Amino acid sequence: MTKEEKIEAIKQRAKKNFSLGYNCAECVTEAVLAFVETGLPPEAKKMATGFGGGVGLFGDTCGAVAGAVIAVGAVHGRGSLPEGEGREAVKKAADQLYGKPGLYRLFNQIPVRLKEKFGATLCRELTTPWQTTWLCRDHALFCRDLITEAAGLAAEMALSDRDELASKAFGSNVENLKD
Repeated sequence: MTKEEKIEAIKQRAKKNFSLGYNCAECVTEAVLAFVETGLPPEAKKMATGFGGGVGLFGDTCGAVAGAVIAVGAVHGRGSLPEGEGREAVKKAADQLYGKPGLYRLFNQIPVRLKEKFGATLCRELTTPWQTTWLCRDHALFCRDLITEAAGLAAEMALSDRDELASKAFGSNVENLKD
């Protein structure tokens, strides 16, 4: 299966997952973990359950965004901190996150790209039109589209080179970091 075929298969699985009853975060996480070798058991998808509806319907970060972060983290996240002790070890750990390459650059792309496409990343903002009709068809179709897009992005990133992704410029971020 080519990379493009795998990305499409992940998108379609995430879309199908939604019709099976998985929540937004579970849809994306399960689909990526089904097709990308992470060394994690299939039960790892359980970590995504609480992120549905912006964390237990609280409305914060969209569950599909969180699911993409979980899935990409399963592939490209840190497995351990660098060797060493004291300030040198702390500096190395910070460089893994902030450097170039740096993992914050990689993960920053997920909300930045999805916000560009959908206008927001907070569930309560994305779903404003349906907050009095939560379980309606239009809301479900919107979320299914967002899930499919997030799964495609997560698949693309999970199947790409970590250092290349982690060397891209920061998008919007709380520290106002630039290149």
